[in-house]
Amino acid sequence: MNKSPNGLLTRLMAAALGLLPASGALSHDASHGKGLGKVEFKVECNAAAQGEFNLAMAYYHSFAWGSSIEESLERALKADPGCGMVHWARALAMLDNPFVWPANVSAKTLADGAAALEAARTTGLRSARERDYVEALSAFYRDADKLNHRARAKAFEAEMEKLAQRYPDDREALILHSLVLSANFDPADKQYGNQLRAAKQLEPLLEAMPEHPGVPHYLIHSYDYPPLAQQGLEAAKRYSKVAAAAPHAQHMPSHIFTRVGSWKESIESNRASAAADAARGWNTMHAYDYMAYAHLQLGQDDAARKVMGDSAKVQNQLDNAAVAYAYSAIPARLALERDDWRQAARLELRPAAADYPWKKYPQAEAVNAFARGVGAALSRDLSLAQAQLSRLQQLRDDATALKLTYWADQIDIQALVVSGLIAMAEGRRDEGLDILGKAAAREDATEKHVVSPGPLLPAREILASTLLAQGRAPEALREFETVLRKEPNRLRATMGAARAAERAGDAARAKAHYVKVAELTAEADTPPRADFRRARQVARGS
Repeated sequence: MNKSPNGLLTRLMAAALGLLPASGALSHDASHGKGLGKVEFKVECNAAAQGEFNLAMAYYHSFAWGSSIEESLERALKADPGCGMVHWARALAMLDNPFVWPANVSAKTLADGAAALEAARTTGLRSARERDYVEALSAFYRDADKLNHRARAKAFEAEMEKLAQRYPDDREALILHSLVLSANFDPADKQYGNQLRAAKQLEPLLEAMPEHPGVPHYLIHSYDYPPLAQQGLEAAKRYSKVAAAAPHAQHMPSHIFTRVGSWKESIESNRASAAADAARGWNTMHAYDYMAYAHLQLGQDDAARKVMGDSAKVQNQLDNAAVAYAYSAIPARLALERDDWRQAARLELRPAAADYPWKKYPQAEAVNAFARGVGAALSRDLSLAQAQLSRLQQLRDDATALKLTYWADQIDIQALVVSGLIAMAEGRRDEGLDILGKAAAREDATEKHVVSPGPLLPAREILASTLLAQGRAPEALREFETVLRKEPNRLRATMGAARAAERAGDAARAKAHYVKVAELTAEADTPPRADFRRARQVARGS
């Protein structure tokens, strides 16, 4: 039986611990293995190591990477120095959040992960099944200098499928295959092939393995799309109870609540997530973005401002894609959702570029550029709008250079929107509407990223607002209602639809939308905004 060399082990531990500078710390219960659900991932190691390995995988299934999972794996290796699967688990955890691939997979990660898998082989794999797990994960790490991310991710998916088929009684293989299936989705596939395959595999396990954290977690990810979201409500309700001590488990239900427009439930979910994240780490910032978005859909601007203030107090400034996005998105949402164009145009990038590695996250910096560009164009500061358009185009190119294909496309859509608004402001109305229409069609053809609760302002909603401003109420109404079919209970779109229907002379549809606005804003700030008062008057029939 071979033992892992101490030097290599030390390097691997350092690598794993360095992946997330301060990953969301867990509550006291979770740090002692409670409140994480129940995982039984069989390995050919002694009983003490097996227990620690199960705990490490429970952390993994609630995306609690960093010190929590590493300490469990270290204890497992101390209990059984020949437990090679510990190194496999490290290599898996090094890949971080699969739904953020490839932005979070660096060259160093690929090198460290390959070394961890070699350590697994050297330390000892005691069954053909364990060797198959190592070889399946090796498909992701192998030939990283020759194959692009997509090719390696798909190879990993294929190998995990073979593994699950080879060991039909190994539900852990099936669960991990389902995770990789969902993560490898095609943003342009409106049939949701990968996601529905994953859900079909996971649904029977929701009853068969009611305490497993990965099953409801990955079902939520599989259903996190407008046409599928209703199917995810049961998993959303269960996950927060199965892994009550895990910050991410408290947050994930809000992905489904956001999709169906259940804003109060989303707020509570994210409030619990932030409370469970003792280190105020990436889970907190991610939760804050979802929470601010939900408050704004209820007209609770003051509560959203408080969330923004709380987010500014997160001092560790984590080098993390979700954190970078939240830093930029929360203040942008506050300005844009309230049509405060001058405020949007003046937004500063916080933390300052000297203090934060924005260059690694062009998609996050683009949020700031987009908000400033929209705000400048709609407040007719055309020189600033042009500057932000140029900035977006550069950030698109930066994302392309970093091989962030999805984000490069999204930033290009944002640039189109700003370009269309500039054209409108310059009097080129037909051209501007045409550009906005193309931006809306492109945005509709893809899916939002899990890092965000929703677009800052949907391109089609901007098109609808522009049509309404041009006196084309019937067309505006059609576009607003199209937005609402995809983004139910969006306050700004609902109010826009009410105004458009009223101006189009459709009293019945106007009242229906005003009634919905009144319902959404029943607990809005006091005194209510003028448009909320109008909605309440119409709802009362006065």
